[in-house]
Amino acid sequence: MILRQFLHTEPVAASYLLGCGGQAIGAVVDPVGDIEPYLHAAAELELGIRYVIDTHLHADHISSGRALAEAAKGDYVLFAGADVQYAFKGVHDGDVLELGNVILEVLHTPGHTPEHISLVVTDRSRSQDPWFALTGHTLMVGDLGRTELATSVEVGARDLYRSTGKLMALPDHVEVLPGAYSGSVCGRGLSGKPTSTIGFEKHNNHALRIDDESAFVRAMAQDIPPAPPQAARIRAINSGDEAPAV
Repeated sequence: MILRQFLHTEPVAASYLLGCGGQAIGAVVDPVGDIEPYLHAAAELELGIRYVIDTHLHADHISSGRALAEAAKGDYVLFAGADVQYAFKGVHDGDVLELGNVILEVLHTPGHTPEHISLVVTDRSRSQDPWFALTGHTLMVGDLGRTELATSVEVGARDLYRSTGKLMALPDHVEVLPGAYSGSVCGRGLSGKPTSTIGFEKHNNHALRIDDESAFVRAMAQDIPPAPPQAARIRAINSGDEAPAV
């Protein structure tokens, strides 16, 4: 298993390069900004980038996922139900993406956005048990993703309530590697520590301790931070509905 975490500050976000060193097959998840650091890291690690995956259509930055996939000659991956105007490799809940001995199981985890996915990662050279989950903006350290950037607060919150149930069903030892950390506009009350575990969050993440759906929806509607600047336009660019400025 190879794993590299890239922590960004403008915007505050996390992206990942991971894969199987033995078979030289990798993937990049939620790339931000310049694609060269990912290409350089993959080349240094002698990993071919088979997949470039966006966990969702972002509203805080213009994704570099398609550009990276084209440069790396890999597939650009989104949830199959993503409403976009370009070709991509669509995945469904329960699908598996193989990277040699490393496998990524797709979980559809809507709430932050309708098309959001999380990826449960297993290194079969070590164990058949899942090792970590790339949770995007569904589950972050200390809180959950906001729910009103792509739908209404209530619709998103009801979806998110069900999605967290999927993630909480994972074993407690599974590490949580989110798509953002403290300072991100896509969540509230996030920790500056960019990793956690399912077990720790289950016991210490206040949103996960709410076991009533109506109470959960009310909680997600409180203290919503201002939307990212031009959030609707950025999401439209990422979906191909609007061209980026030249």
